[in-house]
Amino acid sequence: MPSLENLRKRAKQYLRWHRQRYHPVAFLIGNLLPRYSALGDRQILAAPFKLADAQELVARRMGFESWAALQLGIEAMNDQAPRPATGPCTLGAEPVIFVTDIKASCDFYTAKLGFSVAFTYGNPPFYGQVQRDGARLNLRRVKAPVIDPQLRDSEDLLSAAITLDDAKPLFLEYQASGVDFHQRLRTEPWGARTFIVRDPDGNLILFAGGSD
Repeated sequence: MPSLENLRKRAKQYLRWHRQRYHPVAFLIGNLLPRYSALGDRQILAAPFKLADAQELVARRMGFESWAALQLGIEAMNDQAPRPATGPCTLGAEPVIFVTDIKASCDFYTAKLGFSVAFTYGNPPFYGQVQRDGARLNLRRVKAPVIDPQLRDSEDLLSAAITLDDAKPLFLEYQASGVDFHQRLRTEPWGARTFIVRDPDGNLILFAGGSD
């Protein structure tokens, strides 16, 4: 869990982006704050947006309903965890997946893998994000494959790795959904249970969790 100070900085960044009329932040606001959901990008950027709104946006991106709930969550985590070393704090990692069709990819990740669409950007969309619990994948449209398909498959070149508490239940869920597996569920020599999913563009997504 990031520190509260770093989350405050993130909220101030969102506030600056809104004041600078930075369009990608309008998509986040419209998708995560219900009172802005009926507005278009330009209307959102022209509407009042205060620090409290930016803090709520941060909280909702972290899975909390409000800034107050986020503060309580951080306090609870801090009570159970040792104090981190001082210095810059990483806030998360969001791998970029290269795809040829944002909508088709969003449909796959939502219908087959149980993700939800955080936002898409552009008309037609050329960028987007899907998320499931703490995992976020950014989608970037390209006209041609970025990685040689034969090399990717022969060398198991991953586009993203997602950690789980237990890999088997999710593997069974995906198996029932008819997901295309590059590698089915197996136990690695070091004890982790892993499987690899192939998306419609051939991207390999690793899921890894605990063992029995």
